[in-house]
Amino acid sequence: GMVDKRVLFTERYEKKILRVFDLYQKKGRLELMTTAATHAFLPFYTTSPQGIQAQFEVAIASHRSCFGRYPQGFWLPELGWSSELDLWLRFYNFAYTITDSSALALGDPPAKWGTFFPARTPAGIFILGRDFYLGEALAEMRRDPAYRDNRRDIGYELPPEKVKPFLGAGGIRTPTGYRYWKTGGGRKNLYDPAAASELARKQVRTFLDAGVSRLEAAEKMMDISGGPDGNHALALCACNADDLGRRWYEGPQFLETLFREGLTREDICFMTPGEYLFKQDSSSIQTMVPEFSSGGSNGYAETWLDASNDWMYRHVMRALDRMVELAERFPDNTGLEERTLNQAAREILLVQASDWSKMLYQQESADYARNQIEMSLRNFTTIYEALGSNYISTEWLTTLEQRHNIFPHINYRIFRRKR
Repeated sequence: GMVDKRVLFTERYEKKILRVFDLYQKKGRLELMTTAATHAFLPFYTTSPQGIQAQFEVAIASHRSCFGRYPQGFWLPELGWSSELDLWLRFYNFAYTITDSSALALGDPPAKWGTFFPARTPAGIFILGRDFYLGEALAEMRRDPAYRDNRRDIGYELPPEKVKPFLGAGGIRTPTGYRYWKTGGGRKNLYDPAAASELARKQVRTFLDAGVSRLEAAEKMMDISGGPDGNHALALCACNADDLGRRWYEGPQFLETLFREGLTREDICFMTPGEYLFKQDSSSIQTMVPEFSSGGSNGYAETWLDASNDWMYRHVMRALDRMVELAERFPDNTGLEERTLNQAAREILLVQASDWSKMLYQQESADYARNQIEMSLRNFTTIYEALGSNYISTEWLTTLEQRHNIFPHINYRIFRRKR
């Protein structure tokens, strides 16, 4: 129960979740990729080499400081791919990345085996396409009306006097974490954990059977010399973690059951991407240019660029140019100025997070997202102007450093032009 998890977290893992990931990576059970520093939608920034460079270098440095090794795989934020990223992935020495299925299906030339087999880019990066049908099946399953509704919380649902101890100052309703309803039906439909667990188990079997039968059909059509040591067709299930937890309360349970069931079967094998690529005969992997694509709606970039959010980009691009200008103008400053420049670098990275534009597009906490964008841009502009006039309020800076304290060891010089 909860108590065991708490003890596990505080005592065994010493409140360091990353240490657990590291432990399982050393055992060969997990393979950790890295992604862009603040999950920026990279195709939009390829016209700013310093912008892309900062997203890569900050990410790699923090990955290495957490796990003591260089990541092999790069997770494209929002699966956003454009062909300009090929050379960047090569330059930073990544072996592979993952794209949406449309990147391979619509590529030049189209991938011969769709997403059932890796492809290789002109710069030599392996591309694994995520399996469209597995993704659809997962989304379909988590919508089952018997699962817990993660949005309805007693803090909002019950009469105020019943939840008084949980409410914020002045009786403002806030989430409590107690959620009693299942997704389907109205107020009366109470969540039944046992029934939901049973459903997850049943769904795992359907999911595995469907996946296996598609793989078998694919291997019959493919001339990739199967056999015990030969190449094998691949079904890659790639999704954001919050699809399994935040959006689907039983998702972690589904995942555990999937591995427990799958390991007892002869007809399927679980592998990490690096392990799978290592076992394939690389001479049979086709070279092609994947198509511009993403995991957003309709597979292109409209989620991050439409009438709801397009206003932000000219400001972001201008601030990015100014950041490069600052890094060039103050190459070796120390003390307060260095701290200020480092904070400017943080603000620029924060404003590029793809979540803000996505929240505006989906009209989900849109005011919050707009505030985050405007606040980081305002902070950056304040710093830019202060460095021009040589006056910086130490108090203002210290407060900001405490509020936006991502990447404590950032070095603003990552925004300098490569000589």
